[in-house]
Parts: sequence; C-alpha cells; structure tokens
Amino acid sequence: MSGIRLDGSNALVTGGTRGIGRSVVLGLARAGANVVTCYSGDTEAAARLERDLEETEGKHHVVRADVSDPAQIAGLAADCRARFGTLQIVVHNAGVISHVPFAKLARKEWDRVLDTNLSAAYHLTQETLPLLSDGSSVIFVGSKAALVGIPLRAHYTAAKAGLIGLARSLSKELGPRGIRVNVVAPGIIDTVEPDAAPDEGMDQRLEEYRRRSPLGRLGRPEDVANVVVFLSGDQAAYITGETVNVDGGL
Repeated sequence: MSGIRLDGSNALVTGGTRGIGRSVVLGLARAGANVVTCYSGDTEAAARLERDLEETEGKHHVVRADVSDPAQIAGLAADCRARFGTLQIVVHNAGVISHVPFAKLARKEWDRVLDTNLSAAYHLTQETLPLLSDGSSVIFVGSKAALVGIPLRAHYTAAKAGLIGLARSLSKELGPRGIRVNVVAPGIIDTVEPDAAPDEGMDQRLEEYRRRSPLGRLGRPEDVANVVVFLSGDQAAYITGETVNVDGGL
C-alpha cells in the first residue's frame, strides 16, 4: 500500500500462500515488514510465494503448519520467537469453507470449520501474546457473511461472526497494553488463479456478482491486503475493536 511503511516490524500471517493471504504477505513485505507465513499443503503455491518474496527486502520465511492443530500454532509462535524475538503484526487469514445443508451438517465438519476459522484465532493470539507489545496489531480476516448469513454455510458464518465478538472483547482487554485487535471482512473477492482449470458455473456466478456490485467489479485480493497493511501501521493507531467491510458496497 503506497505511503505506508512498516520498516522494522515483524509479522506472522496464517494461510499466506494463495488468494487474500498471499496479497497480505506481499503487501506487508513490500511495506518493509519481515514476514513469517504458513501453508497447509500446496507446496507449489508456497514455492511461488518464496520466489516473489526474494524480490523484497527483509527476512521472510514460508513454513508448513496446520492451524487447526494447537500444537502446530504453538510451533509457529516459537518459530517467530526464535527468528525475530518479537512480533508487531499478527494476521489470522487461514480458513476453510464448505457448502452443506444444515440438516446434513455433521459435527465433524462443524468442528473442522470452527477449528480452522475461529479456534485457531484464539490459539494464535494466545500463543503470540508474549511476543506483542505496545503498538502491536492483531487482525482477523473475517467475512461479510458474518453480518448477512449465507444458506448452506451456517458453520462458516458462525465462525466468522465469532471473530467479530472475539476482536471486540480482546480490543478492550488488550487495549491497556497498547495492542489493537480488528477484523477485516471481505465481500466477494475474485481469488481464482490465472492458470486454474476453467469452471463455467463459477464464471456465471462471478458475473452475477459483478452485475450486482455498485462498483461494477469484484474485489481483488490486494483490496483486502491494503486494508490489512493500513491497520498494521501507525496510521491506524486509534482504531481497535472494529470490523472493516471490504465489499464494494454489496
């Protein structure tokens, strides 16, 4: 994001190798932050990100970790402590989604989505808290779905709504320590990879969203990343407990 500098800051971003997470990692790195990010399984995406990060200044690391596992989150925090000693920016972006009628929503799938989207935010914040200090910023990537609800996504919507409540409470509890906690809530973001296999049904749905958008386009990953970079810096020093919708007016 032009004009915002994060030189000397250390950041941890979960789920940072594709889509919104990838743009967040690159945005923070280009603003001058050192970044540790994690991925769960796509080694090709991780390798592409590593190559792009080599073109930025700073110390950056792409590691494998499953954020639904509290032990692996603890390992991420320990890795950041060993590499940086401190953190100034923590972004929980990793998430999973599925489309299941509520009557058929199995407990296992409920747990999988809640563990990755919501419980991971709890574990991540708690594990990294000793590394944070006055001026630090914690950011949860939520969803506009939390405010409107979406059929077949009760579990996902509940998880993203939980992030809003978690951020509101933590902003009050951690505020006296100078730690800010906010949510960025994307709307419809076009995260389709350029070389992905064509999906005619997806193209039709995206075109419908484009027609409905007051701005006449879908969101881009960098639209969300720009807000994350802003909330990470001193320009947002008096913003905490907020949910910033990045939805183009939908």
